[in-house]
Amino acid sequence: MYDAALLKNLRKLGTLAPSAWPAFQAFDKAAMADGAVPVKYKELMAVAVALTTQCIYCVEAHTRRARSAGASDAELGETILVAAALRAGGAIAHGAHCLKDGV
Repeated sequence: MYDAALLKNLRKLGTLAPSAWPAFQAFDKAAMADGAVPVKYKELMAVAVALTTQCIYCVEAHTRRARSAGASDAELGETILVAAALRAGGAIAHGAHCLKDGV
């Protein structure tokens, strides 16, 4: 299913959704811009989110951007483990529903 060549199809969104696509692009650019939270940390957050949503396109893009913003292997390693802890934590927290009386 993963095929990086398919990313070229995103260009079609500009013609299929001529108002929404440029608005999304502008929002994404603004959200990821340097601000109170530096770009490096925003990209590390994006890596963690991409790992939890399991979007390999986003994992690759944001890992590349995090590295370009100065993220080290150690920072990426900790980011990976934070994402794993949150994903596992969700399963544990939702597992509480399995322990309800009468289930």
